[in-house]
Amino acid sequence: MRKKFIINLAFLLLLNLLIKPFWIFGVERSVQNIVGSAEFGFYFSLFNFSLLLNIILDLGITNFNNRNISQNPQLLRKHVSNIVSLKLILALVYAALTIGAALIIGYDSRQLGILLILILNQFLSSLILYLRSNISGLQLFKTDSLISVLDRFIMIVVCSIIIWGNVTDKPMKIEWFVLTQTFAYLTTAIVTFSIVVYKAKFFKLNFDFRFFRVFLRQSYPYALLILLMAFYNRIDSVMLERLLPDGKHQAGIYAQAYRILEAASMLPYLFSILLLPMFSRMIKKKENITELAKLSFSMILVPAIFLVCVCYFFSEQIMDLMYWENVEASSKTLSFLMIGFIGISTTYIFGTLLTANGSMKQLNTMAFVGMILNIALNLILIPRLHVIGSAIAGMITQLFTGFSQLILAKYVFKFKINYKLILSIVIFVAIVIVSTQLLSKLNMNWITIIVIIGLISLAASFATRLFKIKDIYKLLTERE
Repeated sequence: MRKKFIINLAFLLLLNLLIKPFWIFGVERSVQNIVGSAEFGFYFSLFNFSLLLNIILDLGITNFNNRNISQNPQLLRKHVSNIVSLKLILALVYAALTIGAALIIGYDSRQLGILLILILNQFLSSLILYLRSNISGLQLFKTDSLISVLDRFIMIVVCSIIIWGNVTDKPMKIEWFVLTQTFAYLTTAIVTFSIVVYKAKFFKLNFDFRFFRVFLRQSYPYALLILLMAFYNRIDSVMLERLLPDGKHQAGIYAQAYRILEAASMLPYLFSILLLPMFSRMIKKKENITELAKLSFSMILVPAIFLVCVCYFFSEQIMDLMYWENVEASSKTLSFLMIGFIGISTTYIFGTLLTANGSMKQLNTMAFVGMILNIALNLILIPRLHVIGSAIAGMITQLFTGFSQLILAKYVFKFKINYKLILSIVIFVAIVIVSTQLLSKLNMNWITIIVIIGLISLAASFATRLFKIKDIYKLLTERE
């Protein structure tokens, strides 16, 4: 199972590294530079607002279905017709509640117009994720990997034509950007739906309300978890936009820094895509998950510490390279946000393990405390420190929730405390931090320094035995 994880992770990483960085740092960044921070902040706060009630579209269906199909693949034919029908009903409920909430907080006609398109995009995105959960649940990881980048690939092509293809005499508008997403999501949904129907060998819309009640009763704990996590992950920019007189501008600054965090978060998210069905199947078969948990945590921790150090010590250079305005403010924001990336990485490993185990009561309690903590910190810090305050609130929340899940996993699975591993991690972190701090003071090209730090981090991971050459050789040569 460890070899299967490594091979599929490598393929998934390769595809995403080819596509998503260009989307985030090439296309999306260019759009923000063209339209300006205030206009992009206007869009970014609306996008995050559309995510707050996004759970209504899913109600935990995707995570529960991934776990369920991984353990019982024969259920695909029976479930797919009912669940697609259920998601259509949930889409109507989500749209009504989101528009209602937007009217209550006073969005104007332009905001409502863009929000309507974002609502459609959220439905299509949610449908794609559900359909993909069937594909990964069937252990078709390479197919799922290809689909995972299809929407971004389409967006890159269409946006690149608009921005650099001289097909219009007007500069890129935020409305065009949103409609491009709609086209990409719709195309991807059609392709993914076709694959799932082919595998199920049957599809017919079936509005079986008895099935809906039974299924939602099983999936609602997953829904509650996603809702709570959406609030503490996405409410920052909404609160910035609503609490401050120049809220759209501040949200735009936050978006500049958050883009780096979002790009970095792609890495642990890809781990979780593979780990959820693997952990689910191993737990059902009562196989030992300790080695896979340790391997995945070590593999994510090494690049996480490297990225945090680079973004902390070189935040101003990174922001200056990417943006035309608000470099100083966004660089300070980035420094705090990226420290929270350690917590995010921990969540994607141990939160995924707990989800696969069905430990939803513990996870929901943790997420509820995280939500309250994040909102309280934002209310206190945003009026005083503006965008920096929101970044600090996010950092504290992510570290709290990440390490809470690590401790929960330790008690639920009765992991023994591995003092040798803890010592290796401490030494590794110390080496990378000290090396980065010392090298950052040298009169050298900062990109060259980052490459050197990367090599030092890799060497330190082997020196501290977080990675072992013999283990890697064993993984590559062992039979399935």
